[in-house]
Parts: sequence; C-alpha cells; structure tokens
Amino acid sequence: MHIAVTGNIGAGKTTLTTMLAKHYGWSAQFEDVDHNPYLEDFYADMSKWSFALQIYFLGSRFRQVKEIRESGKNIIQDRTIYEDAHIFAENLNDMGLLSDRDFNNYASVFSLMKSFVSAPDLLIYLKSDVPNLVKKIYKRGREYEASISIEYLSKLNQKYEKWISGYTEGKLLIIEVDDLDFVEKPEDFGFILEKIEAELNGLF
Repeated sequence: MHIAVTGNIGAGKTTLTTMLAKHYGWSAQFEDVDHNPYLEDFYADMSKWSFALQIYFLGSRFRQVKEIRESGKNIIQDRTIYEDAHIFAENLNDMGLLSDRDFNNYASVFSLMKSFVSAPDLLIYLKSDVPNLVKKIYKRGREYEASISIEYLSKLNQKYEKWISGYTEGKLLIIEVDDLDFVEKPEDFGFILEKIEAELNGLF
C-alpha cells in the first residue's frame, strides 16, 4: 500500500504523515528538507537556484518512489513526484524564475521518470487557504521560510487546485484543513481517519 499526502507549504503534510504512520504502523517517507543542499540558497535567490533545486527534488522523489515499490511495505509519503513538475517547476517558470530552456529540460527529465513510476494507491490532498498557510509557516519558525511571500503561496495554491482538479492517476481524497486541528483535537484526527478508511475500503 502506497499512500501520499499532498498540499501547499504549511498545509500540514509532514505532521499528518507522521501521525498516520504511527496510527497504522506504516513506514513514512519524508521530503528531504533538512539535508537539502539548495533550499536555503533557493529562498535567498530563487532565480539563481531554481533549476538546481527542482532537479534535486525530482531525483530525490524518484528514488523514494522506486524504494517504495521495491520494499513491498505499507508506506505513507510526504509529497509526490507530480508536485515537483506540475506545481513548483511550472510556477517558477510562470514567475520568470526558471527559464523556458531550463523548464523544458526539466520537463523532459520528469516525463522520462514518470514512465517508470506508479501513482500512489491513494492521494490525500490537504486543501488550505493562504492565511492559514501563513499562520502555520510562522508558527513552525523555519528560518529559510521567512522570506516566502504571500504572492508565491497564492500562486502555488492556484497550481495545486488546477492539478488536483485534473488528477486521474488514482484514488483522490480532498480534506479541507482550515477548520481542523488534527494535532490537538482527537475528533478532528478521527474525522480524517474515517475519510481515509472509507477510501481504502472502497465504500465510496
């Protein structure tokens, strides 16, 4: 079983991934943020480091998906390989921070990698408005995220909505998280579990 949690920066992906892994006894695969050699430089100068960052994430995510399929374990993954291309790289290109030449090069590599991977058995999209994202980003206090602009988050949200509306690779569960506190309120986490189990059991 391969489940993936997707959503904008600050939506709660890593937290929910951790909680679900603990609840179900699954293995968790996290986004390589702490050991990413480009992330801090990217937020300081997006135009200079955008291509290097996106290629790094793409390679890291491809390696994760390969390991997931080969492991035979039940795994929940924080973010997917699709987001790298359809959300972040595309958005950087739209904003003029990733040149057309670099974007086309990136897209070619992504297309090749995509042909070798399978979609998750269930994709969970954490839908959140920008004010809530800003509040959560501020609360967790990662220094390199301090320079993220509201405009950047808004554009990412638009990309997520466009991608999710056309997602056909597999089962999709959309959870609106703005009015949920699944960390502090057990009933909110229980609500999410009910939604997930309904999808996994094919009830809807």
